[in-house]
Amino acid sequence: MSHKEINPGSVNLRKLEFSPKVNPLVQPQEITLRKSTVRAGRSDNLVNQQTGEVEAISTIYKVVEKDDAEFVKVFAAGVAASYDLTKTAQRVFTAVLKVYEETPMRGGYVDFIDLYWFDGGLCGQAIDMSEKTFQRGLKELFAKSFLAPRLHNSYWINPSLFFKGDRVRFIREYVRKAKEKDSGQQDMLNDKTDQDDING
Repeated sequence: MSHKEINPGSVNLRKLEFSPKVNPLVQPQEITLRKSTVRAGRSDNLVNQQTGEVEAISTIYKVVEKDDAEFVKVFAAGVAASYDLTKTAQRVFTAVLKVYEETPMRGGYVDFIDLYWFDGGLCGQAIDMSEKTFQRGLKELFAKSFLAPRLHNSYWINPSLFFKGDRVRFIREYVRKAKEKDSGQQDMLNDKTDQDDING
């Protein structure tokens, strides 16, 4: 599993490391956010990464049908929320997702897309943002492993975050915080240690 540190400010769009033959985003990705960890991969990858075991988890499962337009909106919003995307990055992701949806499949799938900025928009289509704003959101998508540079204006897509299927599952796991020791108990332990030091 590939683990990424998040720092969109460190992405320099003029000095990208291209990977013309291999998509570095195929392997499951793990990203540490402020208060959570996000894993992307097939369902068989979403297990305890240290032990490889499936842990006992209480699960509530709900299936909701959506039409095409609603499905894309729910998908984009769910991914954006899972990865704590800024509003700018969310707008860029939605625009890139539209380009991805319109890209014809090659060999049964789409593993990369071409993104050109011309005529004041993405691939010539107005997306209600400036090129500078688009690039700021694009940097965040690089930093969070949504896209990886392939060639100039050509980008590998993360197959866990872009797909042409008709079913998506968002899993949010809640973990109970470890309780801190009772402060009164801790004070008693500290007093005992101090007493032992005096007597010792």
